[in-house]
Amino acid sequence: MPYINIKITREGVTAEQKARLIAGATQLLVDVLGKNPATTVVVIDEVDTDNWGIAGEQVTRRRERGR
Repeated sequence: MPYINIKITREGVTAEQKARLIAGATQLLVDVLGKNPATTVVVIDEVDTDNWGIAGEQVTRRRERGR
């Protein structure tokens, strides 16, 4: 049973966009690995930008500075 975990920052992703991510990730495993879509699990975790860091800095702060 394939398990896909997608982590994105919590920034207004719509339900439709999430549905497309789930469908697309599932189809990718079908196409590339021949996996059964009926047993493929996709989980989307939305992470607040205060809890996501790049280069030792919170994404929230980087974006405030325009980086």
